[in-house]
Amino acid sequence: MPKKQDTQAPEWFAQAVPHIWLPYTQMQVAPPPLPVVSTKGTRITLADGRELIDGIASWWSACHGYNHPHILKAVEKQLHTMPHVMFGGLVHEPALTLAARLSKITPAGLNRVFFSDSGSVAVEVALKMALQYWRNKGKPMKDRFLCFHDGYHGDTLGAMSVSDPDKSMHKAFRNSVIKQYVVDIPTDEYSFAEFDSLLAAEHGHIAGMIIEPLVQGAGGMRIHSADVLAELYRMAKKHNMLFIADEIATGFGRTGNMFACNEAGVSPDIMCLGKALTGGTITLGATMVQDEIFNAFLSDNPDFAFMHGPTFMANPLACAAANASLDLFEKEPRLKQVEAIEAQLTSELSQCRNLPNVVDVRVKGAIGVVQIDAAKVDVYALRKKFVERGVWIRPFSDIVYLMPSLSISPEDLRKLTDSVADVLRG
Repeated sequence: MPKKQDTQAPEWFAQAVPHIWLPYTQMQVAPPPLPVVSTKGTRITLADGRELIDGIASWWSACHGYNHPHILKAVEKQLHTMPHVMFGGLVHEPALTLAARLSKITPAGLNRVFFSDSGSVAVEVALKMALQYWRNKGKPMKDRFLCFHDGYHGDTLGAMSVSDPDKSMHKAFRNSVIKQYVVDIPTDEYSFAEFDSLLAAEHGHIAGMIIEPLVQGAGGMRIHSADVLAELYRMAKKHNMLFIADEIATGFGRTGNMFACNEAGVSPDIMCLGKALTGGTITLGATMVQDEIFNAFLSDNPDFAFMHGPTFMANPLACAAANASLDLFEKEPRLKQVEAIEAQLTSELSQCRNLPNVVDVRVKGAIGVVQIDAAKVDVYALRKKFVERGVWIRPFSDIVYLMPSLSISPEDLRKLTDSVADVLRG
């Protein structure tokens, strides 16, 4: 159970918090969560009146900040019209409009969209599509995936199987998930030669290669180059396997381009979207595929059909929010803002390089990372210190990271970077 909450906590918190089970938390020793009463822009307001600058945009989803009036207006209008209707045998304008718009702005050829209700499910859909694609093509032995150490693709069973089996938070389940091919991301000529040899030997069993392009998120915010990404794509094509890009964290401007694959000139066979898809307003996932993938499911044989259908897939409220979010990318200078954020993070986080227990400082787009010696620093204790400074920063493993809203002001961003340096300085 969480520790006893503060006596000033609101009644709804005091009565109900003993009944919740928090994510990624050891409930036996965890401090009580902070009760939130409102959000606006880049600010989170707590029940006791304190205001926190959000440095991680609600797990990287609130790309335009909270409560953007354009998104709120679109969702409110949709709420009064049709909050939900099943997507089986029925369709609606928000979903069809969104599908067409996503096909237009994503890498070339991703013309079909399968909606789901979260990023993890978008990955599950991608994996199932890849497996059935090869089965429909008469190659059922291609039934495994190649994935990478430090990768993370979600918390559902299939997504866990393609995440790092040893170092991730899912190691407790490594004996319960399907065993995949897990390797380091190659970075030089020698490691690519070994990688090429592995694919040559095992391609008959590999349905697809899945990667978080440019930045591996929850696995440690590890960055690889666009050249490496392009070569991985080339290898996948050379050895006749599907290339799956998990852009749930990197999509919608986070790395500097609308999608990380754009920087490498890569058009994946399958792309997974989530998080910032709705501007962080409401949950929605999307799995996008090339026509070649979709066409493999067309047949007089009913067994060739893709049998998957979340109850709330293509939820009209979520699609309305996503369309409004795309409006903002068209009307407001988000990618220019990412350039400015990257420059500011690079400049201001550099003060951390010479601090004790700092291992590395790295920046990519609107992502700033300070890697620390976790054996010498209690990252969980840091969280409280950040709150005391009026910022919401949630270190994990061996990293303190910033992934703020793309619309954050330079002043708020400076408060975040200064807080990181001050807390690590001790």
